[in-house]
Amino acid sequence: MSGHEYWLISAPGEKTCQQTWESLNATTGRHSDLCKNYKFHIPDLKVGTLDQLVGLSDDLNKLDTFVEVVCRKLAGSIADTLDNKDKNQQQLSEHIQANGVDLGQYVTKFQWDLAKYPIKQSLKSLQDIISKQIGQIDTDMKAKTSSYNNLRGNLQSLERKQTGSLLVRNLSELVKRENFVLGSEYLSTLLVVVPKAFFKDWQLKYEKLTDMIVPRSSNLIFEDNDHGLFTVTLFNKVVDEFKAHARENRFIVREFQYNEEDITAGKNEMTKLESDLKRQYQILLRWLKVNFSEAFIAWIHVKALRLFVESVLRYGLPVNFLSVLIHPNKRMQRRLRDVLNQLYAHLDTSISQGPIDDIPGLNLGSQEYYPYVYFKVSTDMFGTQTV
Repeated sequence: MSGHEYWLISAPGEKTCQQTWESLNATTGRHSDLCKNYKFHIPDLKVGTLDQLVGLSDDLNKLDTFVEVVCRKLAGSIADTLDNKDKNQQQLSEHIQANGVDLGQYVTKFQWDLAKYPIKQSLKSLQDIISKQIGQIDTDMKAKTSSYNNLRGNLQSLERKQTGSLLVRNLSELVKRENFVLGSEYLSTLLVVVPKAFFKDWQLKYEKLTDMIVPRSSNLIFEDNDHGLFTVTLFNKVVDEFKAHARENRFIVREFQYNEEDITAGKNEMTKLESDLKRQYQILLRWLKVNFSEAFIAWIHVKALRLFVESVLRYGLPVNFLSVLIHPNKRMQRRLRDVLNQLYAHLDTSISQGPIDDIPGLNLGSQEYYPYVYFKVSTDMFGTQTV
């Protein structure tokens, strides 16, 4: 059964919850390929008072939205962080897991985590535990991804200077010591960027742009698709005048002092940034994977809490309802909804047994209303939000 959408529903126990399970399976099983059903085990939670349940219903709705948003942000950060070579769908799904298994497997085999969310605590305490946990993950994620993206941005900026146009790129990678007159009290060597269309112009004009230019001192030391980088040696006193005349002829003098220590430092900075980024990439990706798993697990526990609270409010005490995770066939959802509405129509006399189009007339806010308790769960972390 393909597809990322699951329906988490509950129905009151008949004589036993097992009978309710068998009725559901028999009814949906009569219609070929409608869905696959899984028991969704919710432990014996502390019910509390009716007032507490009503308040929790609203609070859990908000928490559900918040935790799902954080799950999706974590998944998005994993996709953003992954190197392009790792970004195919299979690689992505290997990083977006819960408890080491894919999300569909986790929800269909859901087991309440008693260590993280002890059921001796009140429902309100469980909600607070999850709210605090996910709030901390959200805060940490913002700090960690921001730090990593700054580092990546600094490296990209340096790389652009290494590979961009000759008008802006770092020239230290392109020059050698022998290209320059060094240590002279009177002479300087300039680097000039010349558009390819003006190469001949440059050769004809550069010695005449000012007096005091060393004849035949210009050499082409590098070219890209659009420009060439030329040296020219001249007396210090005419440098400013030369720059002005060069600019008039569309020859751009780049500010550059040949300094081996600076060149080495620049190369070291690049190497250090690359090394830092590689290390931070591994650390961040590992953190995102672990905390995505934590957040997704917390989200499904919120769904379980919501199902429990809404089922007690809807069906009353003592607690006696069946929780089921349904994996609908994408093409048969409308038919499945009709079948479920007919199966559980007796639970709510205000709902007709007509087709599904007649039923969502009872929308409570953004939550669809059916005669049974229902929540949608989507394991597609890059699609639209479910809540």
